[in-house]
Amino acid sequence: MAELFIQSAVRITSDQVWVDGEKISIKKEEEVSWLTNIYRNLDIQYPKFFKMDNLCKAGFLAAEMLMGKSGLEPTEEKRDWSVLLFNRSSSLDNDQSYQQTIADSANYFPSPAVFVYTLSNIVTGEIAIRNKIMGESCSYIMDNFDADILYETGLIGLSEGKGIDHLLIGWVEFLDDTCDVLLFHVTKEKNGKTICPWNNVGIKKFFL
Repeated sequence: MAELFIQSAVRITSDQVWVDGEKISIKKEEEVSWLTNIYRNLDIQYPKFFKMDNLCKAGFLAAEMLMGKSGLEPTEEKRDWSVLLFNRSSSLDNDQSYQQTIADSANYFPSPAVFVYTLSNIVTGEIAIRNKIMGESCSYIMDNFDADILYETGLIGLSEGKGIDHLLIGWVEFLDDTCDVLLFHVTKEKNGKTICPWNNVGIKKFFL
């Protein structure tokens, strides 16, 4: 039976950050959002972050931490990497923001900067652009996190003939100020950095 091996895992909730099961201390500044606090604590220099919607920010931050664990620089082309994400609400968090700009005909101010994020797959694109990931980038909608579905999709993403050896795969959900992210770097080969094989028991421990 084919296996997937977890190389690293990032969990982001509305008030906590975990990397490989270890809680990361985030210094909070009250005047900025939780996601911006994480960004500043990671000491990232990527001004485009501030133009992103919350869903993209959440996925971007999780990917930054995973890619940091990989040891690869964002400027390196990664032709053997892909991004596959799942969530429940698609881009609804941003859709609601955009709806507010067009709801009142007397105060009609549609913003292209907001409209551009009314697609759930924009987050995969933002991650791919930032990290020069050249493989497939896809997003899927399902009711709840399902480790079995992610496993089967991951196997397809890493199937022979595609030239993909590394996969960022997981759950990236953001709606109404609630952040729920669990993102993994997985491979089909076990190596010295492997945390554990992909299985339902192992996955549950990351939902801290």
